[in-house]
Amino acid sequence: MVVKNLIIAFLITLTLVSCHSADHKSMTLKNNEELVRLYFDHFNKHDWTKMAALYAETAEFKDPSLGKGTVTQKREQTIKKYSELSVQFPDVKDSIVNIYPSGDKNIIVEFVSSGTAPDNSKFELPVCTIFTIENGLITRDFTYYDNFQE
Repeated sequence: MVVKNLIIAFLITLTLVSCHSADHKSMTLKNNEELVRLYFDHFNKHDWTKMAALYAETAEFKDPSLGKGTVTQKREQTIKKYSELSVQFPDVKDSIVNIYPSGDKNIIVEFVSSGTAPDNSKFELPVCTIFTIENGLITRDFTYYDNFQE
C-alpha cells in the first residue's frame, strides 16, 4: 500500500512538473516574441541605443553587410552600423510579415525592409533573420537577404 501511494504521489508530481515546464516554455516563447517585436519597434523609431540594448554586450552576427561568415560585435558597433544606415536611408523601416518560434531560444522573423535610396528610388527588400535569445537578450542575429546588385 505504501509503495502504491508513493507511485501515485510520484506520478502526480511528475505531471505537475511537466505542466509547469510546458507553461515555462510557452512563457519563454511569448517573452522572446515580445522582445523581437520591441526590437522592430525600436528599429522603426530609429532608436538604435534602445535596439542595441536588446542584444547581449557581445553578440554574433551573420549579415551580408558585415562580410562573409560570423562576426562578433559589441552594442556600440551595432549602434554605429544602424546610425550609418539611417543616414543613407533616412526613412528605412521594417514591416514584419511573420514570426516563427523555433525551439526555446530561436525566433525566425520574416520581414520587408523598405525606404528611399539616395537617388530617391524606393526599395523593398525581403529579409529573414534568425534571432537566438538567451537570458532575455539577443545573442545571435543571423540575417539573410539577396544582396546581389545588378
